[in-house]
Amino acid sequence: MENISVMGDPDKLREECGVFGIYDFAGGDVSSAVYYGLLALQHRGQESCGIAVSDTKGPKGKVLSAKEMGLVNESFTPEMLEKLKGDIGVGHVRYSTAGSSTRENAQPLVLNYVKGTLGLAHNGNLINAPELRHELEYTGAIFQTTIDSEVIAYHIARERLNTNTVEAAVGRAMQKIKGAYSLVIMSPRKLIGARDPFGFRPLCIGKREDAYVLASETCALDTIGAQYIRDVLPGEVVTISPEKGIESDTSHCISDKEHSRCVFEYIYFARPDSYIDGVSVYNSRILAGKFLAMDSPVEADLVVGVPESGNCAALGYSLQSGIPYGQAFVKNSYVGRTFIKPKQKNRETSVQVKLNALKEAVSGKRVIMIDDSIVRGTTSDRIVRMLREAGAKEVHMRVSSPPFLWPCYFGTDVPAREQLIAYNRSIEEICEVIGADSLAYLKEERLEEMVNGLGVCKGCFSGTYPLVPPTEDIRGDYDM
Repeated sequence: MENISVMGDPDKLREECGVFGIYDFAGGDVSSAVYYGLLALQHRGQESCGIAVSDTKGPKGKVLSAKEMGLVNESFTPEMLEKLKGDIGVGHVRYSTAGSSTRENAQPLVLNYVKGTLGLAHNGNLINAPELRHELEYTGAIFQTTIDSEVIAYHIARERLNTNTVEAAVGRAMQKIKGAYSLVIMSPRKLIGARDPFGFRPLCIGKREDAYVLASETCALDTIGAQYIRDVLPGEVVTISPEKGIESDTSHCISDKEHSRCVFEYIYFARPDSYIDGVSVYNSRILAGKFLAMDSPVEADLVVGVPESGNCAALGYSLQSGIPYGQAFVKNSYVGRTFIKPKQKNRETSVQVKLNALKEAVSGKRVIMIDDSIVRGTTSDRIVRMLREAGAKEVHMRVSSPPFLWPCYFGTDVPAREQLIAYNRSIEEICEVIGADSLAYLKEERLEEMVNGLGVCKGCFSGTYPLVPPTEDIRGDYDM
């Protein structure tokens, strides 16, 4: 695998990717629905985007696709969407956690093979991609990309030669691939969704009139006016066709107690208006703030969040503690989420460009500042300093996740241990580094409580992973 690009802000986790699929049984064009679905999922990746569509009543191998680097609304014009005619389609927004930031690595991947075509969009990270890739290369496979998604596509295509249906091929490929994946796959006459047995990444099903939808988050369903039906179960393969509606294969499912959803979907990645596996993301963040107030109280005059993802937890802290909730920062809305824009060189100004402290709000006050995480600590110290320069008397930092102590191998770019501020440092030492008056993290045992008892992955906090991690770091070298 090639280098991973680290985006502008070094102290923020990068998003996952977003996947979207739709099949209109009435035969209507779906490209605009895919476009609006991707706009709703834009927060999951701003590096590249793509749409692939097919006409199920037309020639079997014909897929129309467009892929671009950058934002959805900047990449697709009305004229482009008009040309993408088809009643079945898949879309993708990407942030690279494996594979470099290039147009070739943009998704969906479109594969032409002996049985027709496959359009595939993938969110997640495989931990055995290198060996699967080498195995395929030694049997003559030629790769066009450096992403693990192409390995999945190849395996599905190969298995399809030995099975009667594409969904059976997906199931057989799932026996070989290991790691985190939510897949949306378009075959000539079917739309298929699959989720890894641990449920690392989200995937849900919706319906709008005669069309069925698959999406990473429920907010994408809301955006196009689709009704939420249910989540795809961890380990489930769903097949959507006009003949049979939704078919379900649960033969790869494991017990609920083994499920290991990425808890950062709830803490940070997902939009607050989404529901994942029946749990409100907004409510999870409110609860995280309430737990911080219960477990790590401090006397103060004001509770503030670091926009955007710290705001809900700050409101939860305020509700629990009775300390007023307020706004301490003005965010420049036109910057976008700078930290997921590739290769931004001028890191030192990225925080100041994005945020400015409200002197009137914080001057002379004891402030509790809540953020979702501290990775390297480089941003936190600047934001603490910003509040002090705006006249804050005290700055107490509270973090709505436990400290990062281990890397992630499942699609979240938690870096090597040596780069983590919490590695080999006590809470007091971290507090000193970032310049706060006090510091406290969410307790690890609160995580399940925060998500209504669902099984979550705690690997980056505890070093205990649901799958044995690779012996070498498969995530590539960080392009600092």
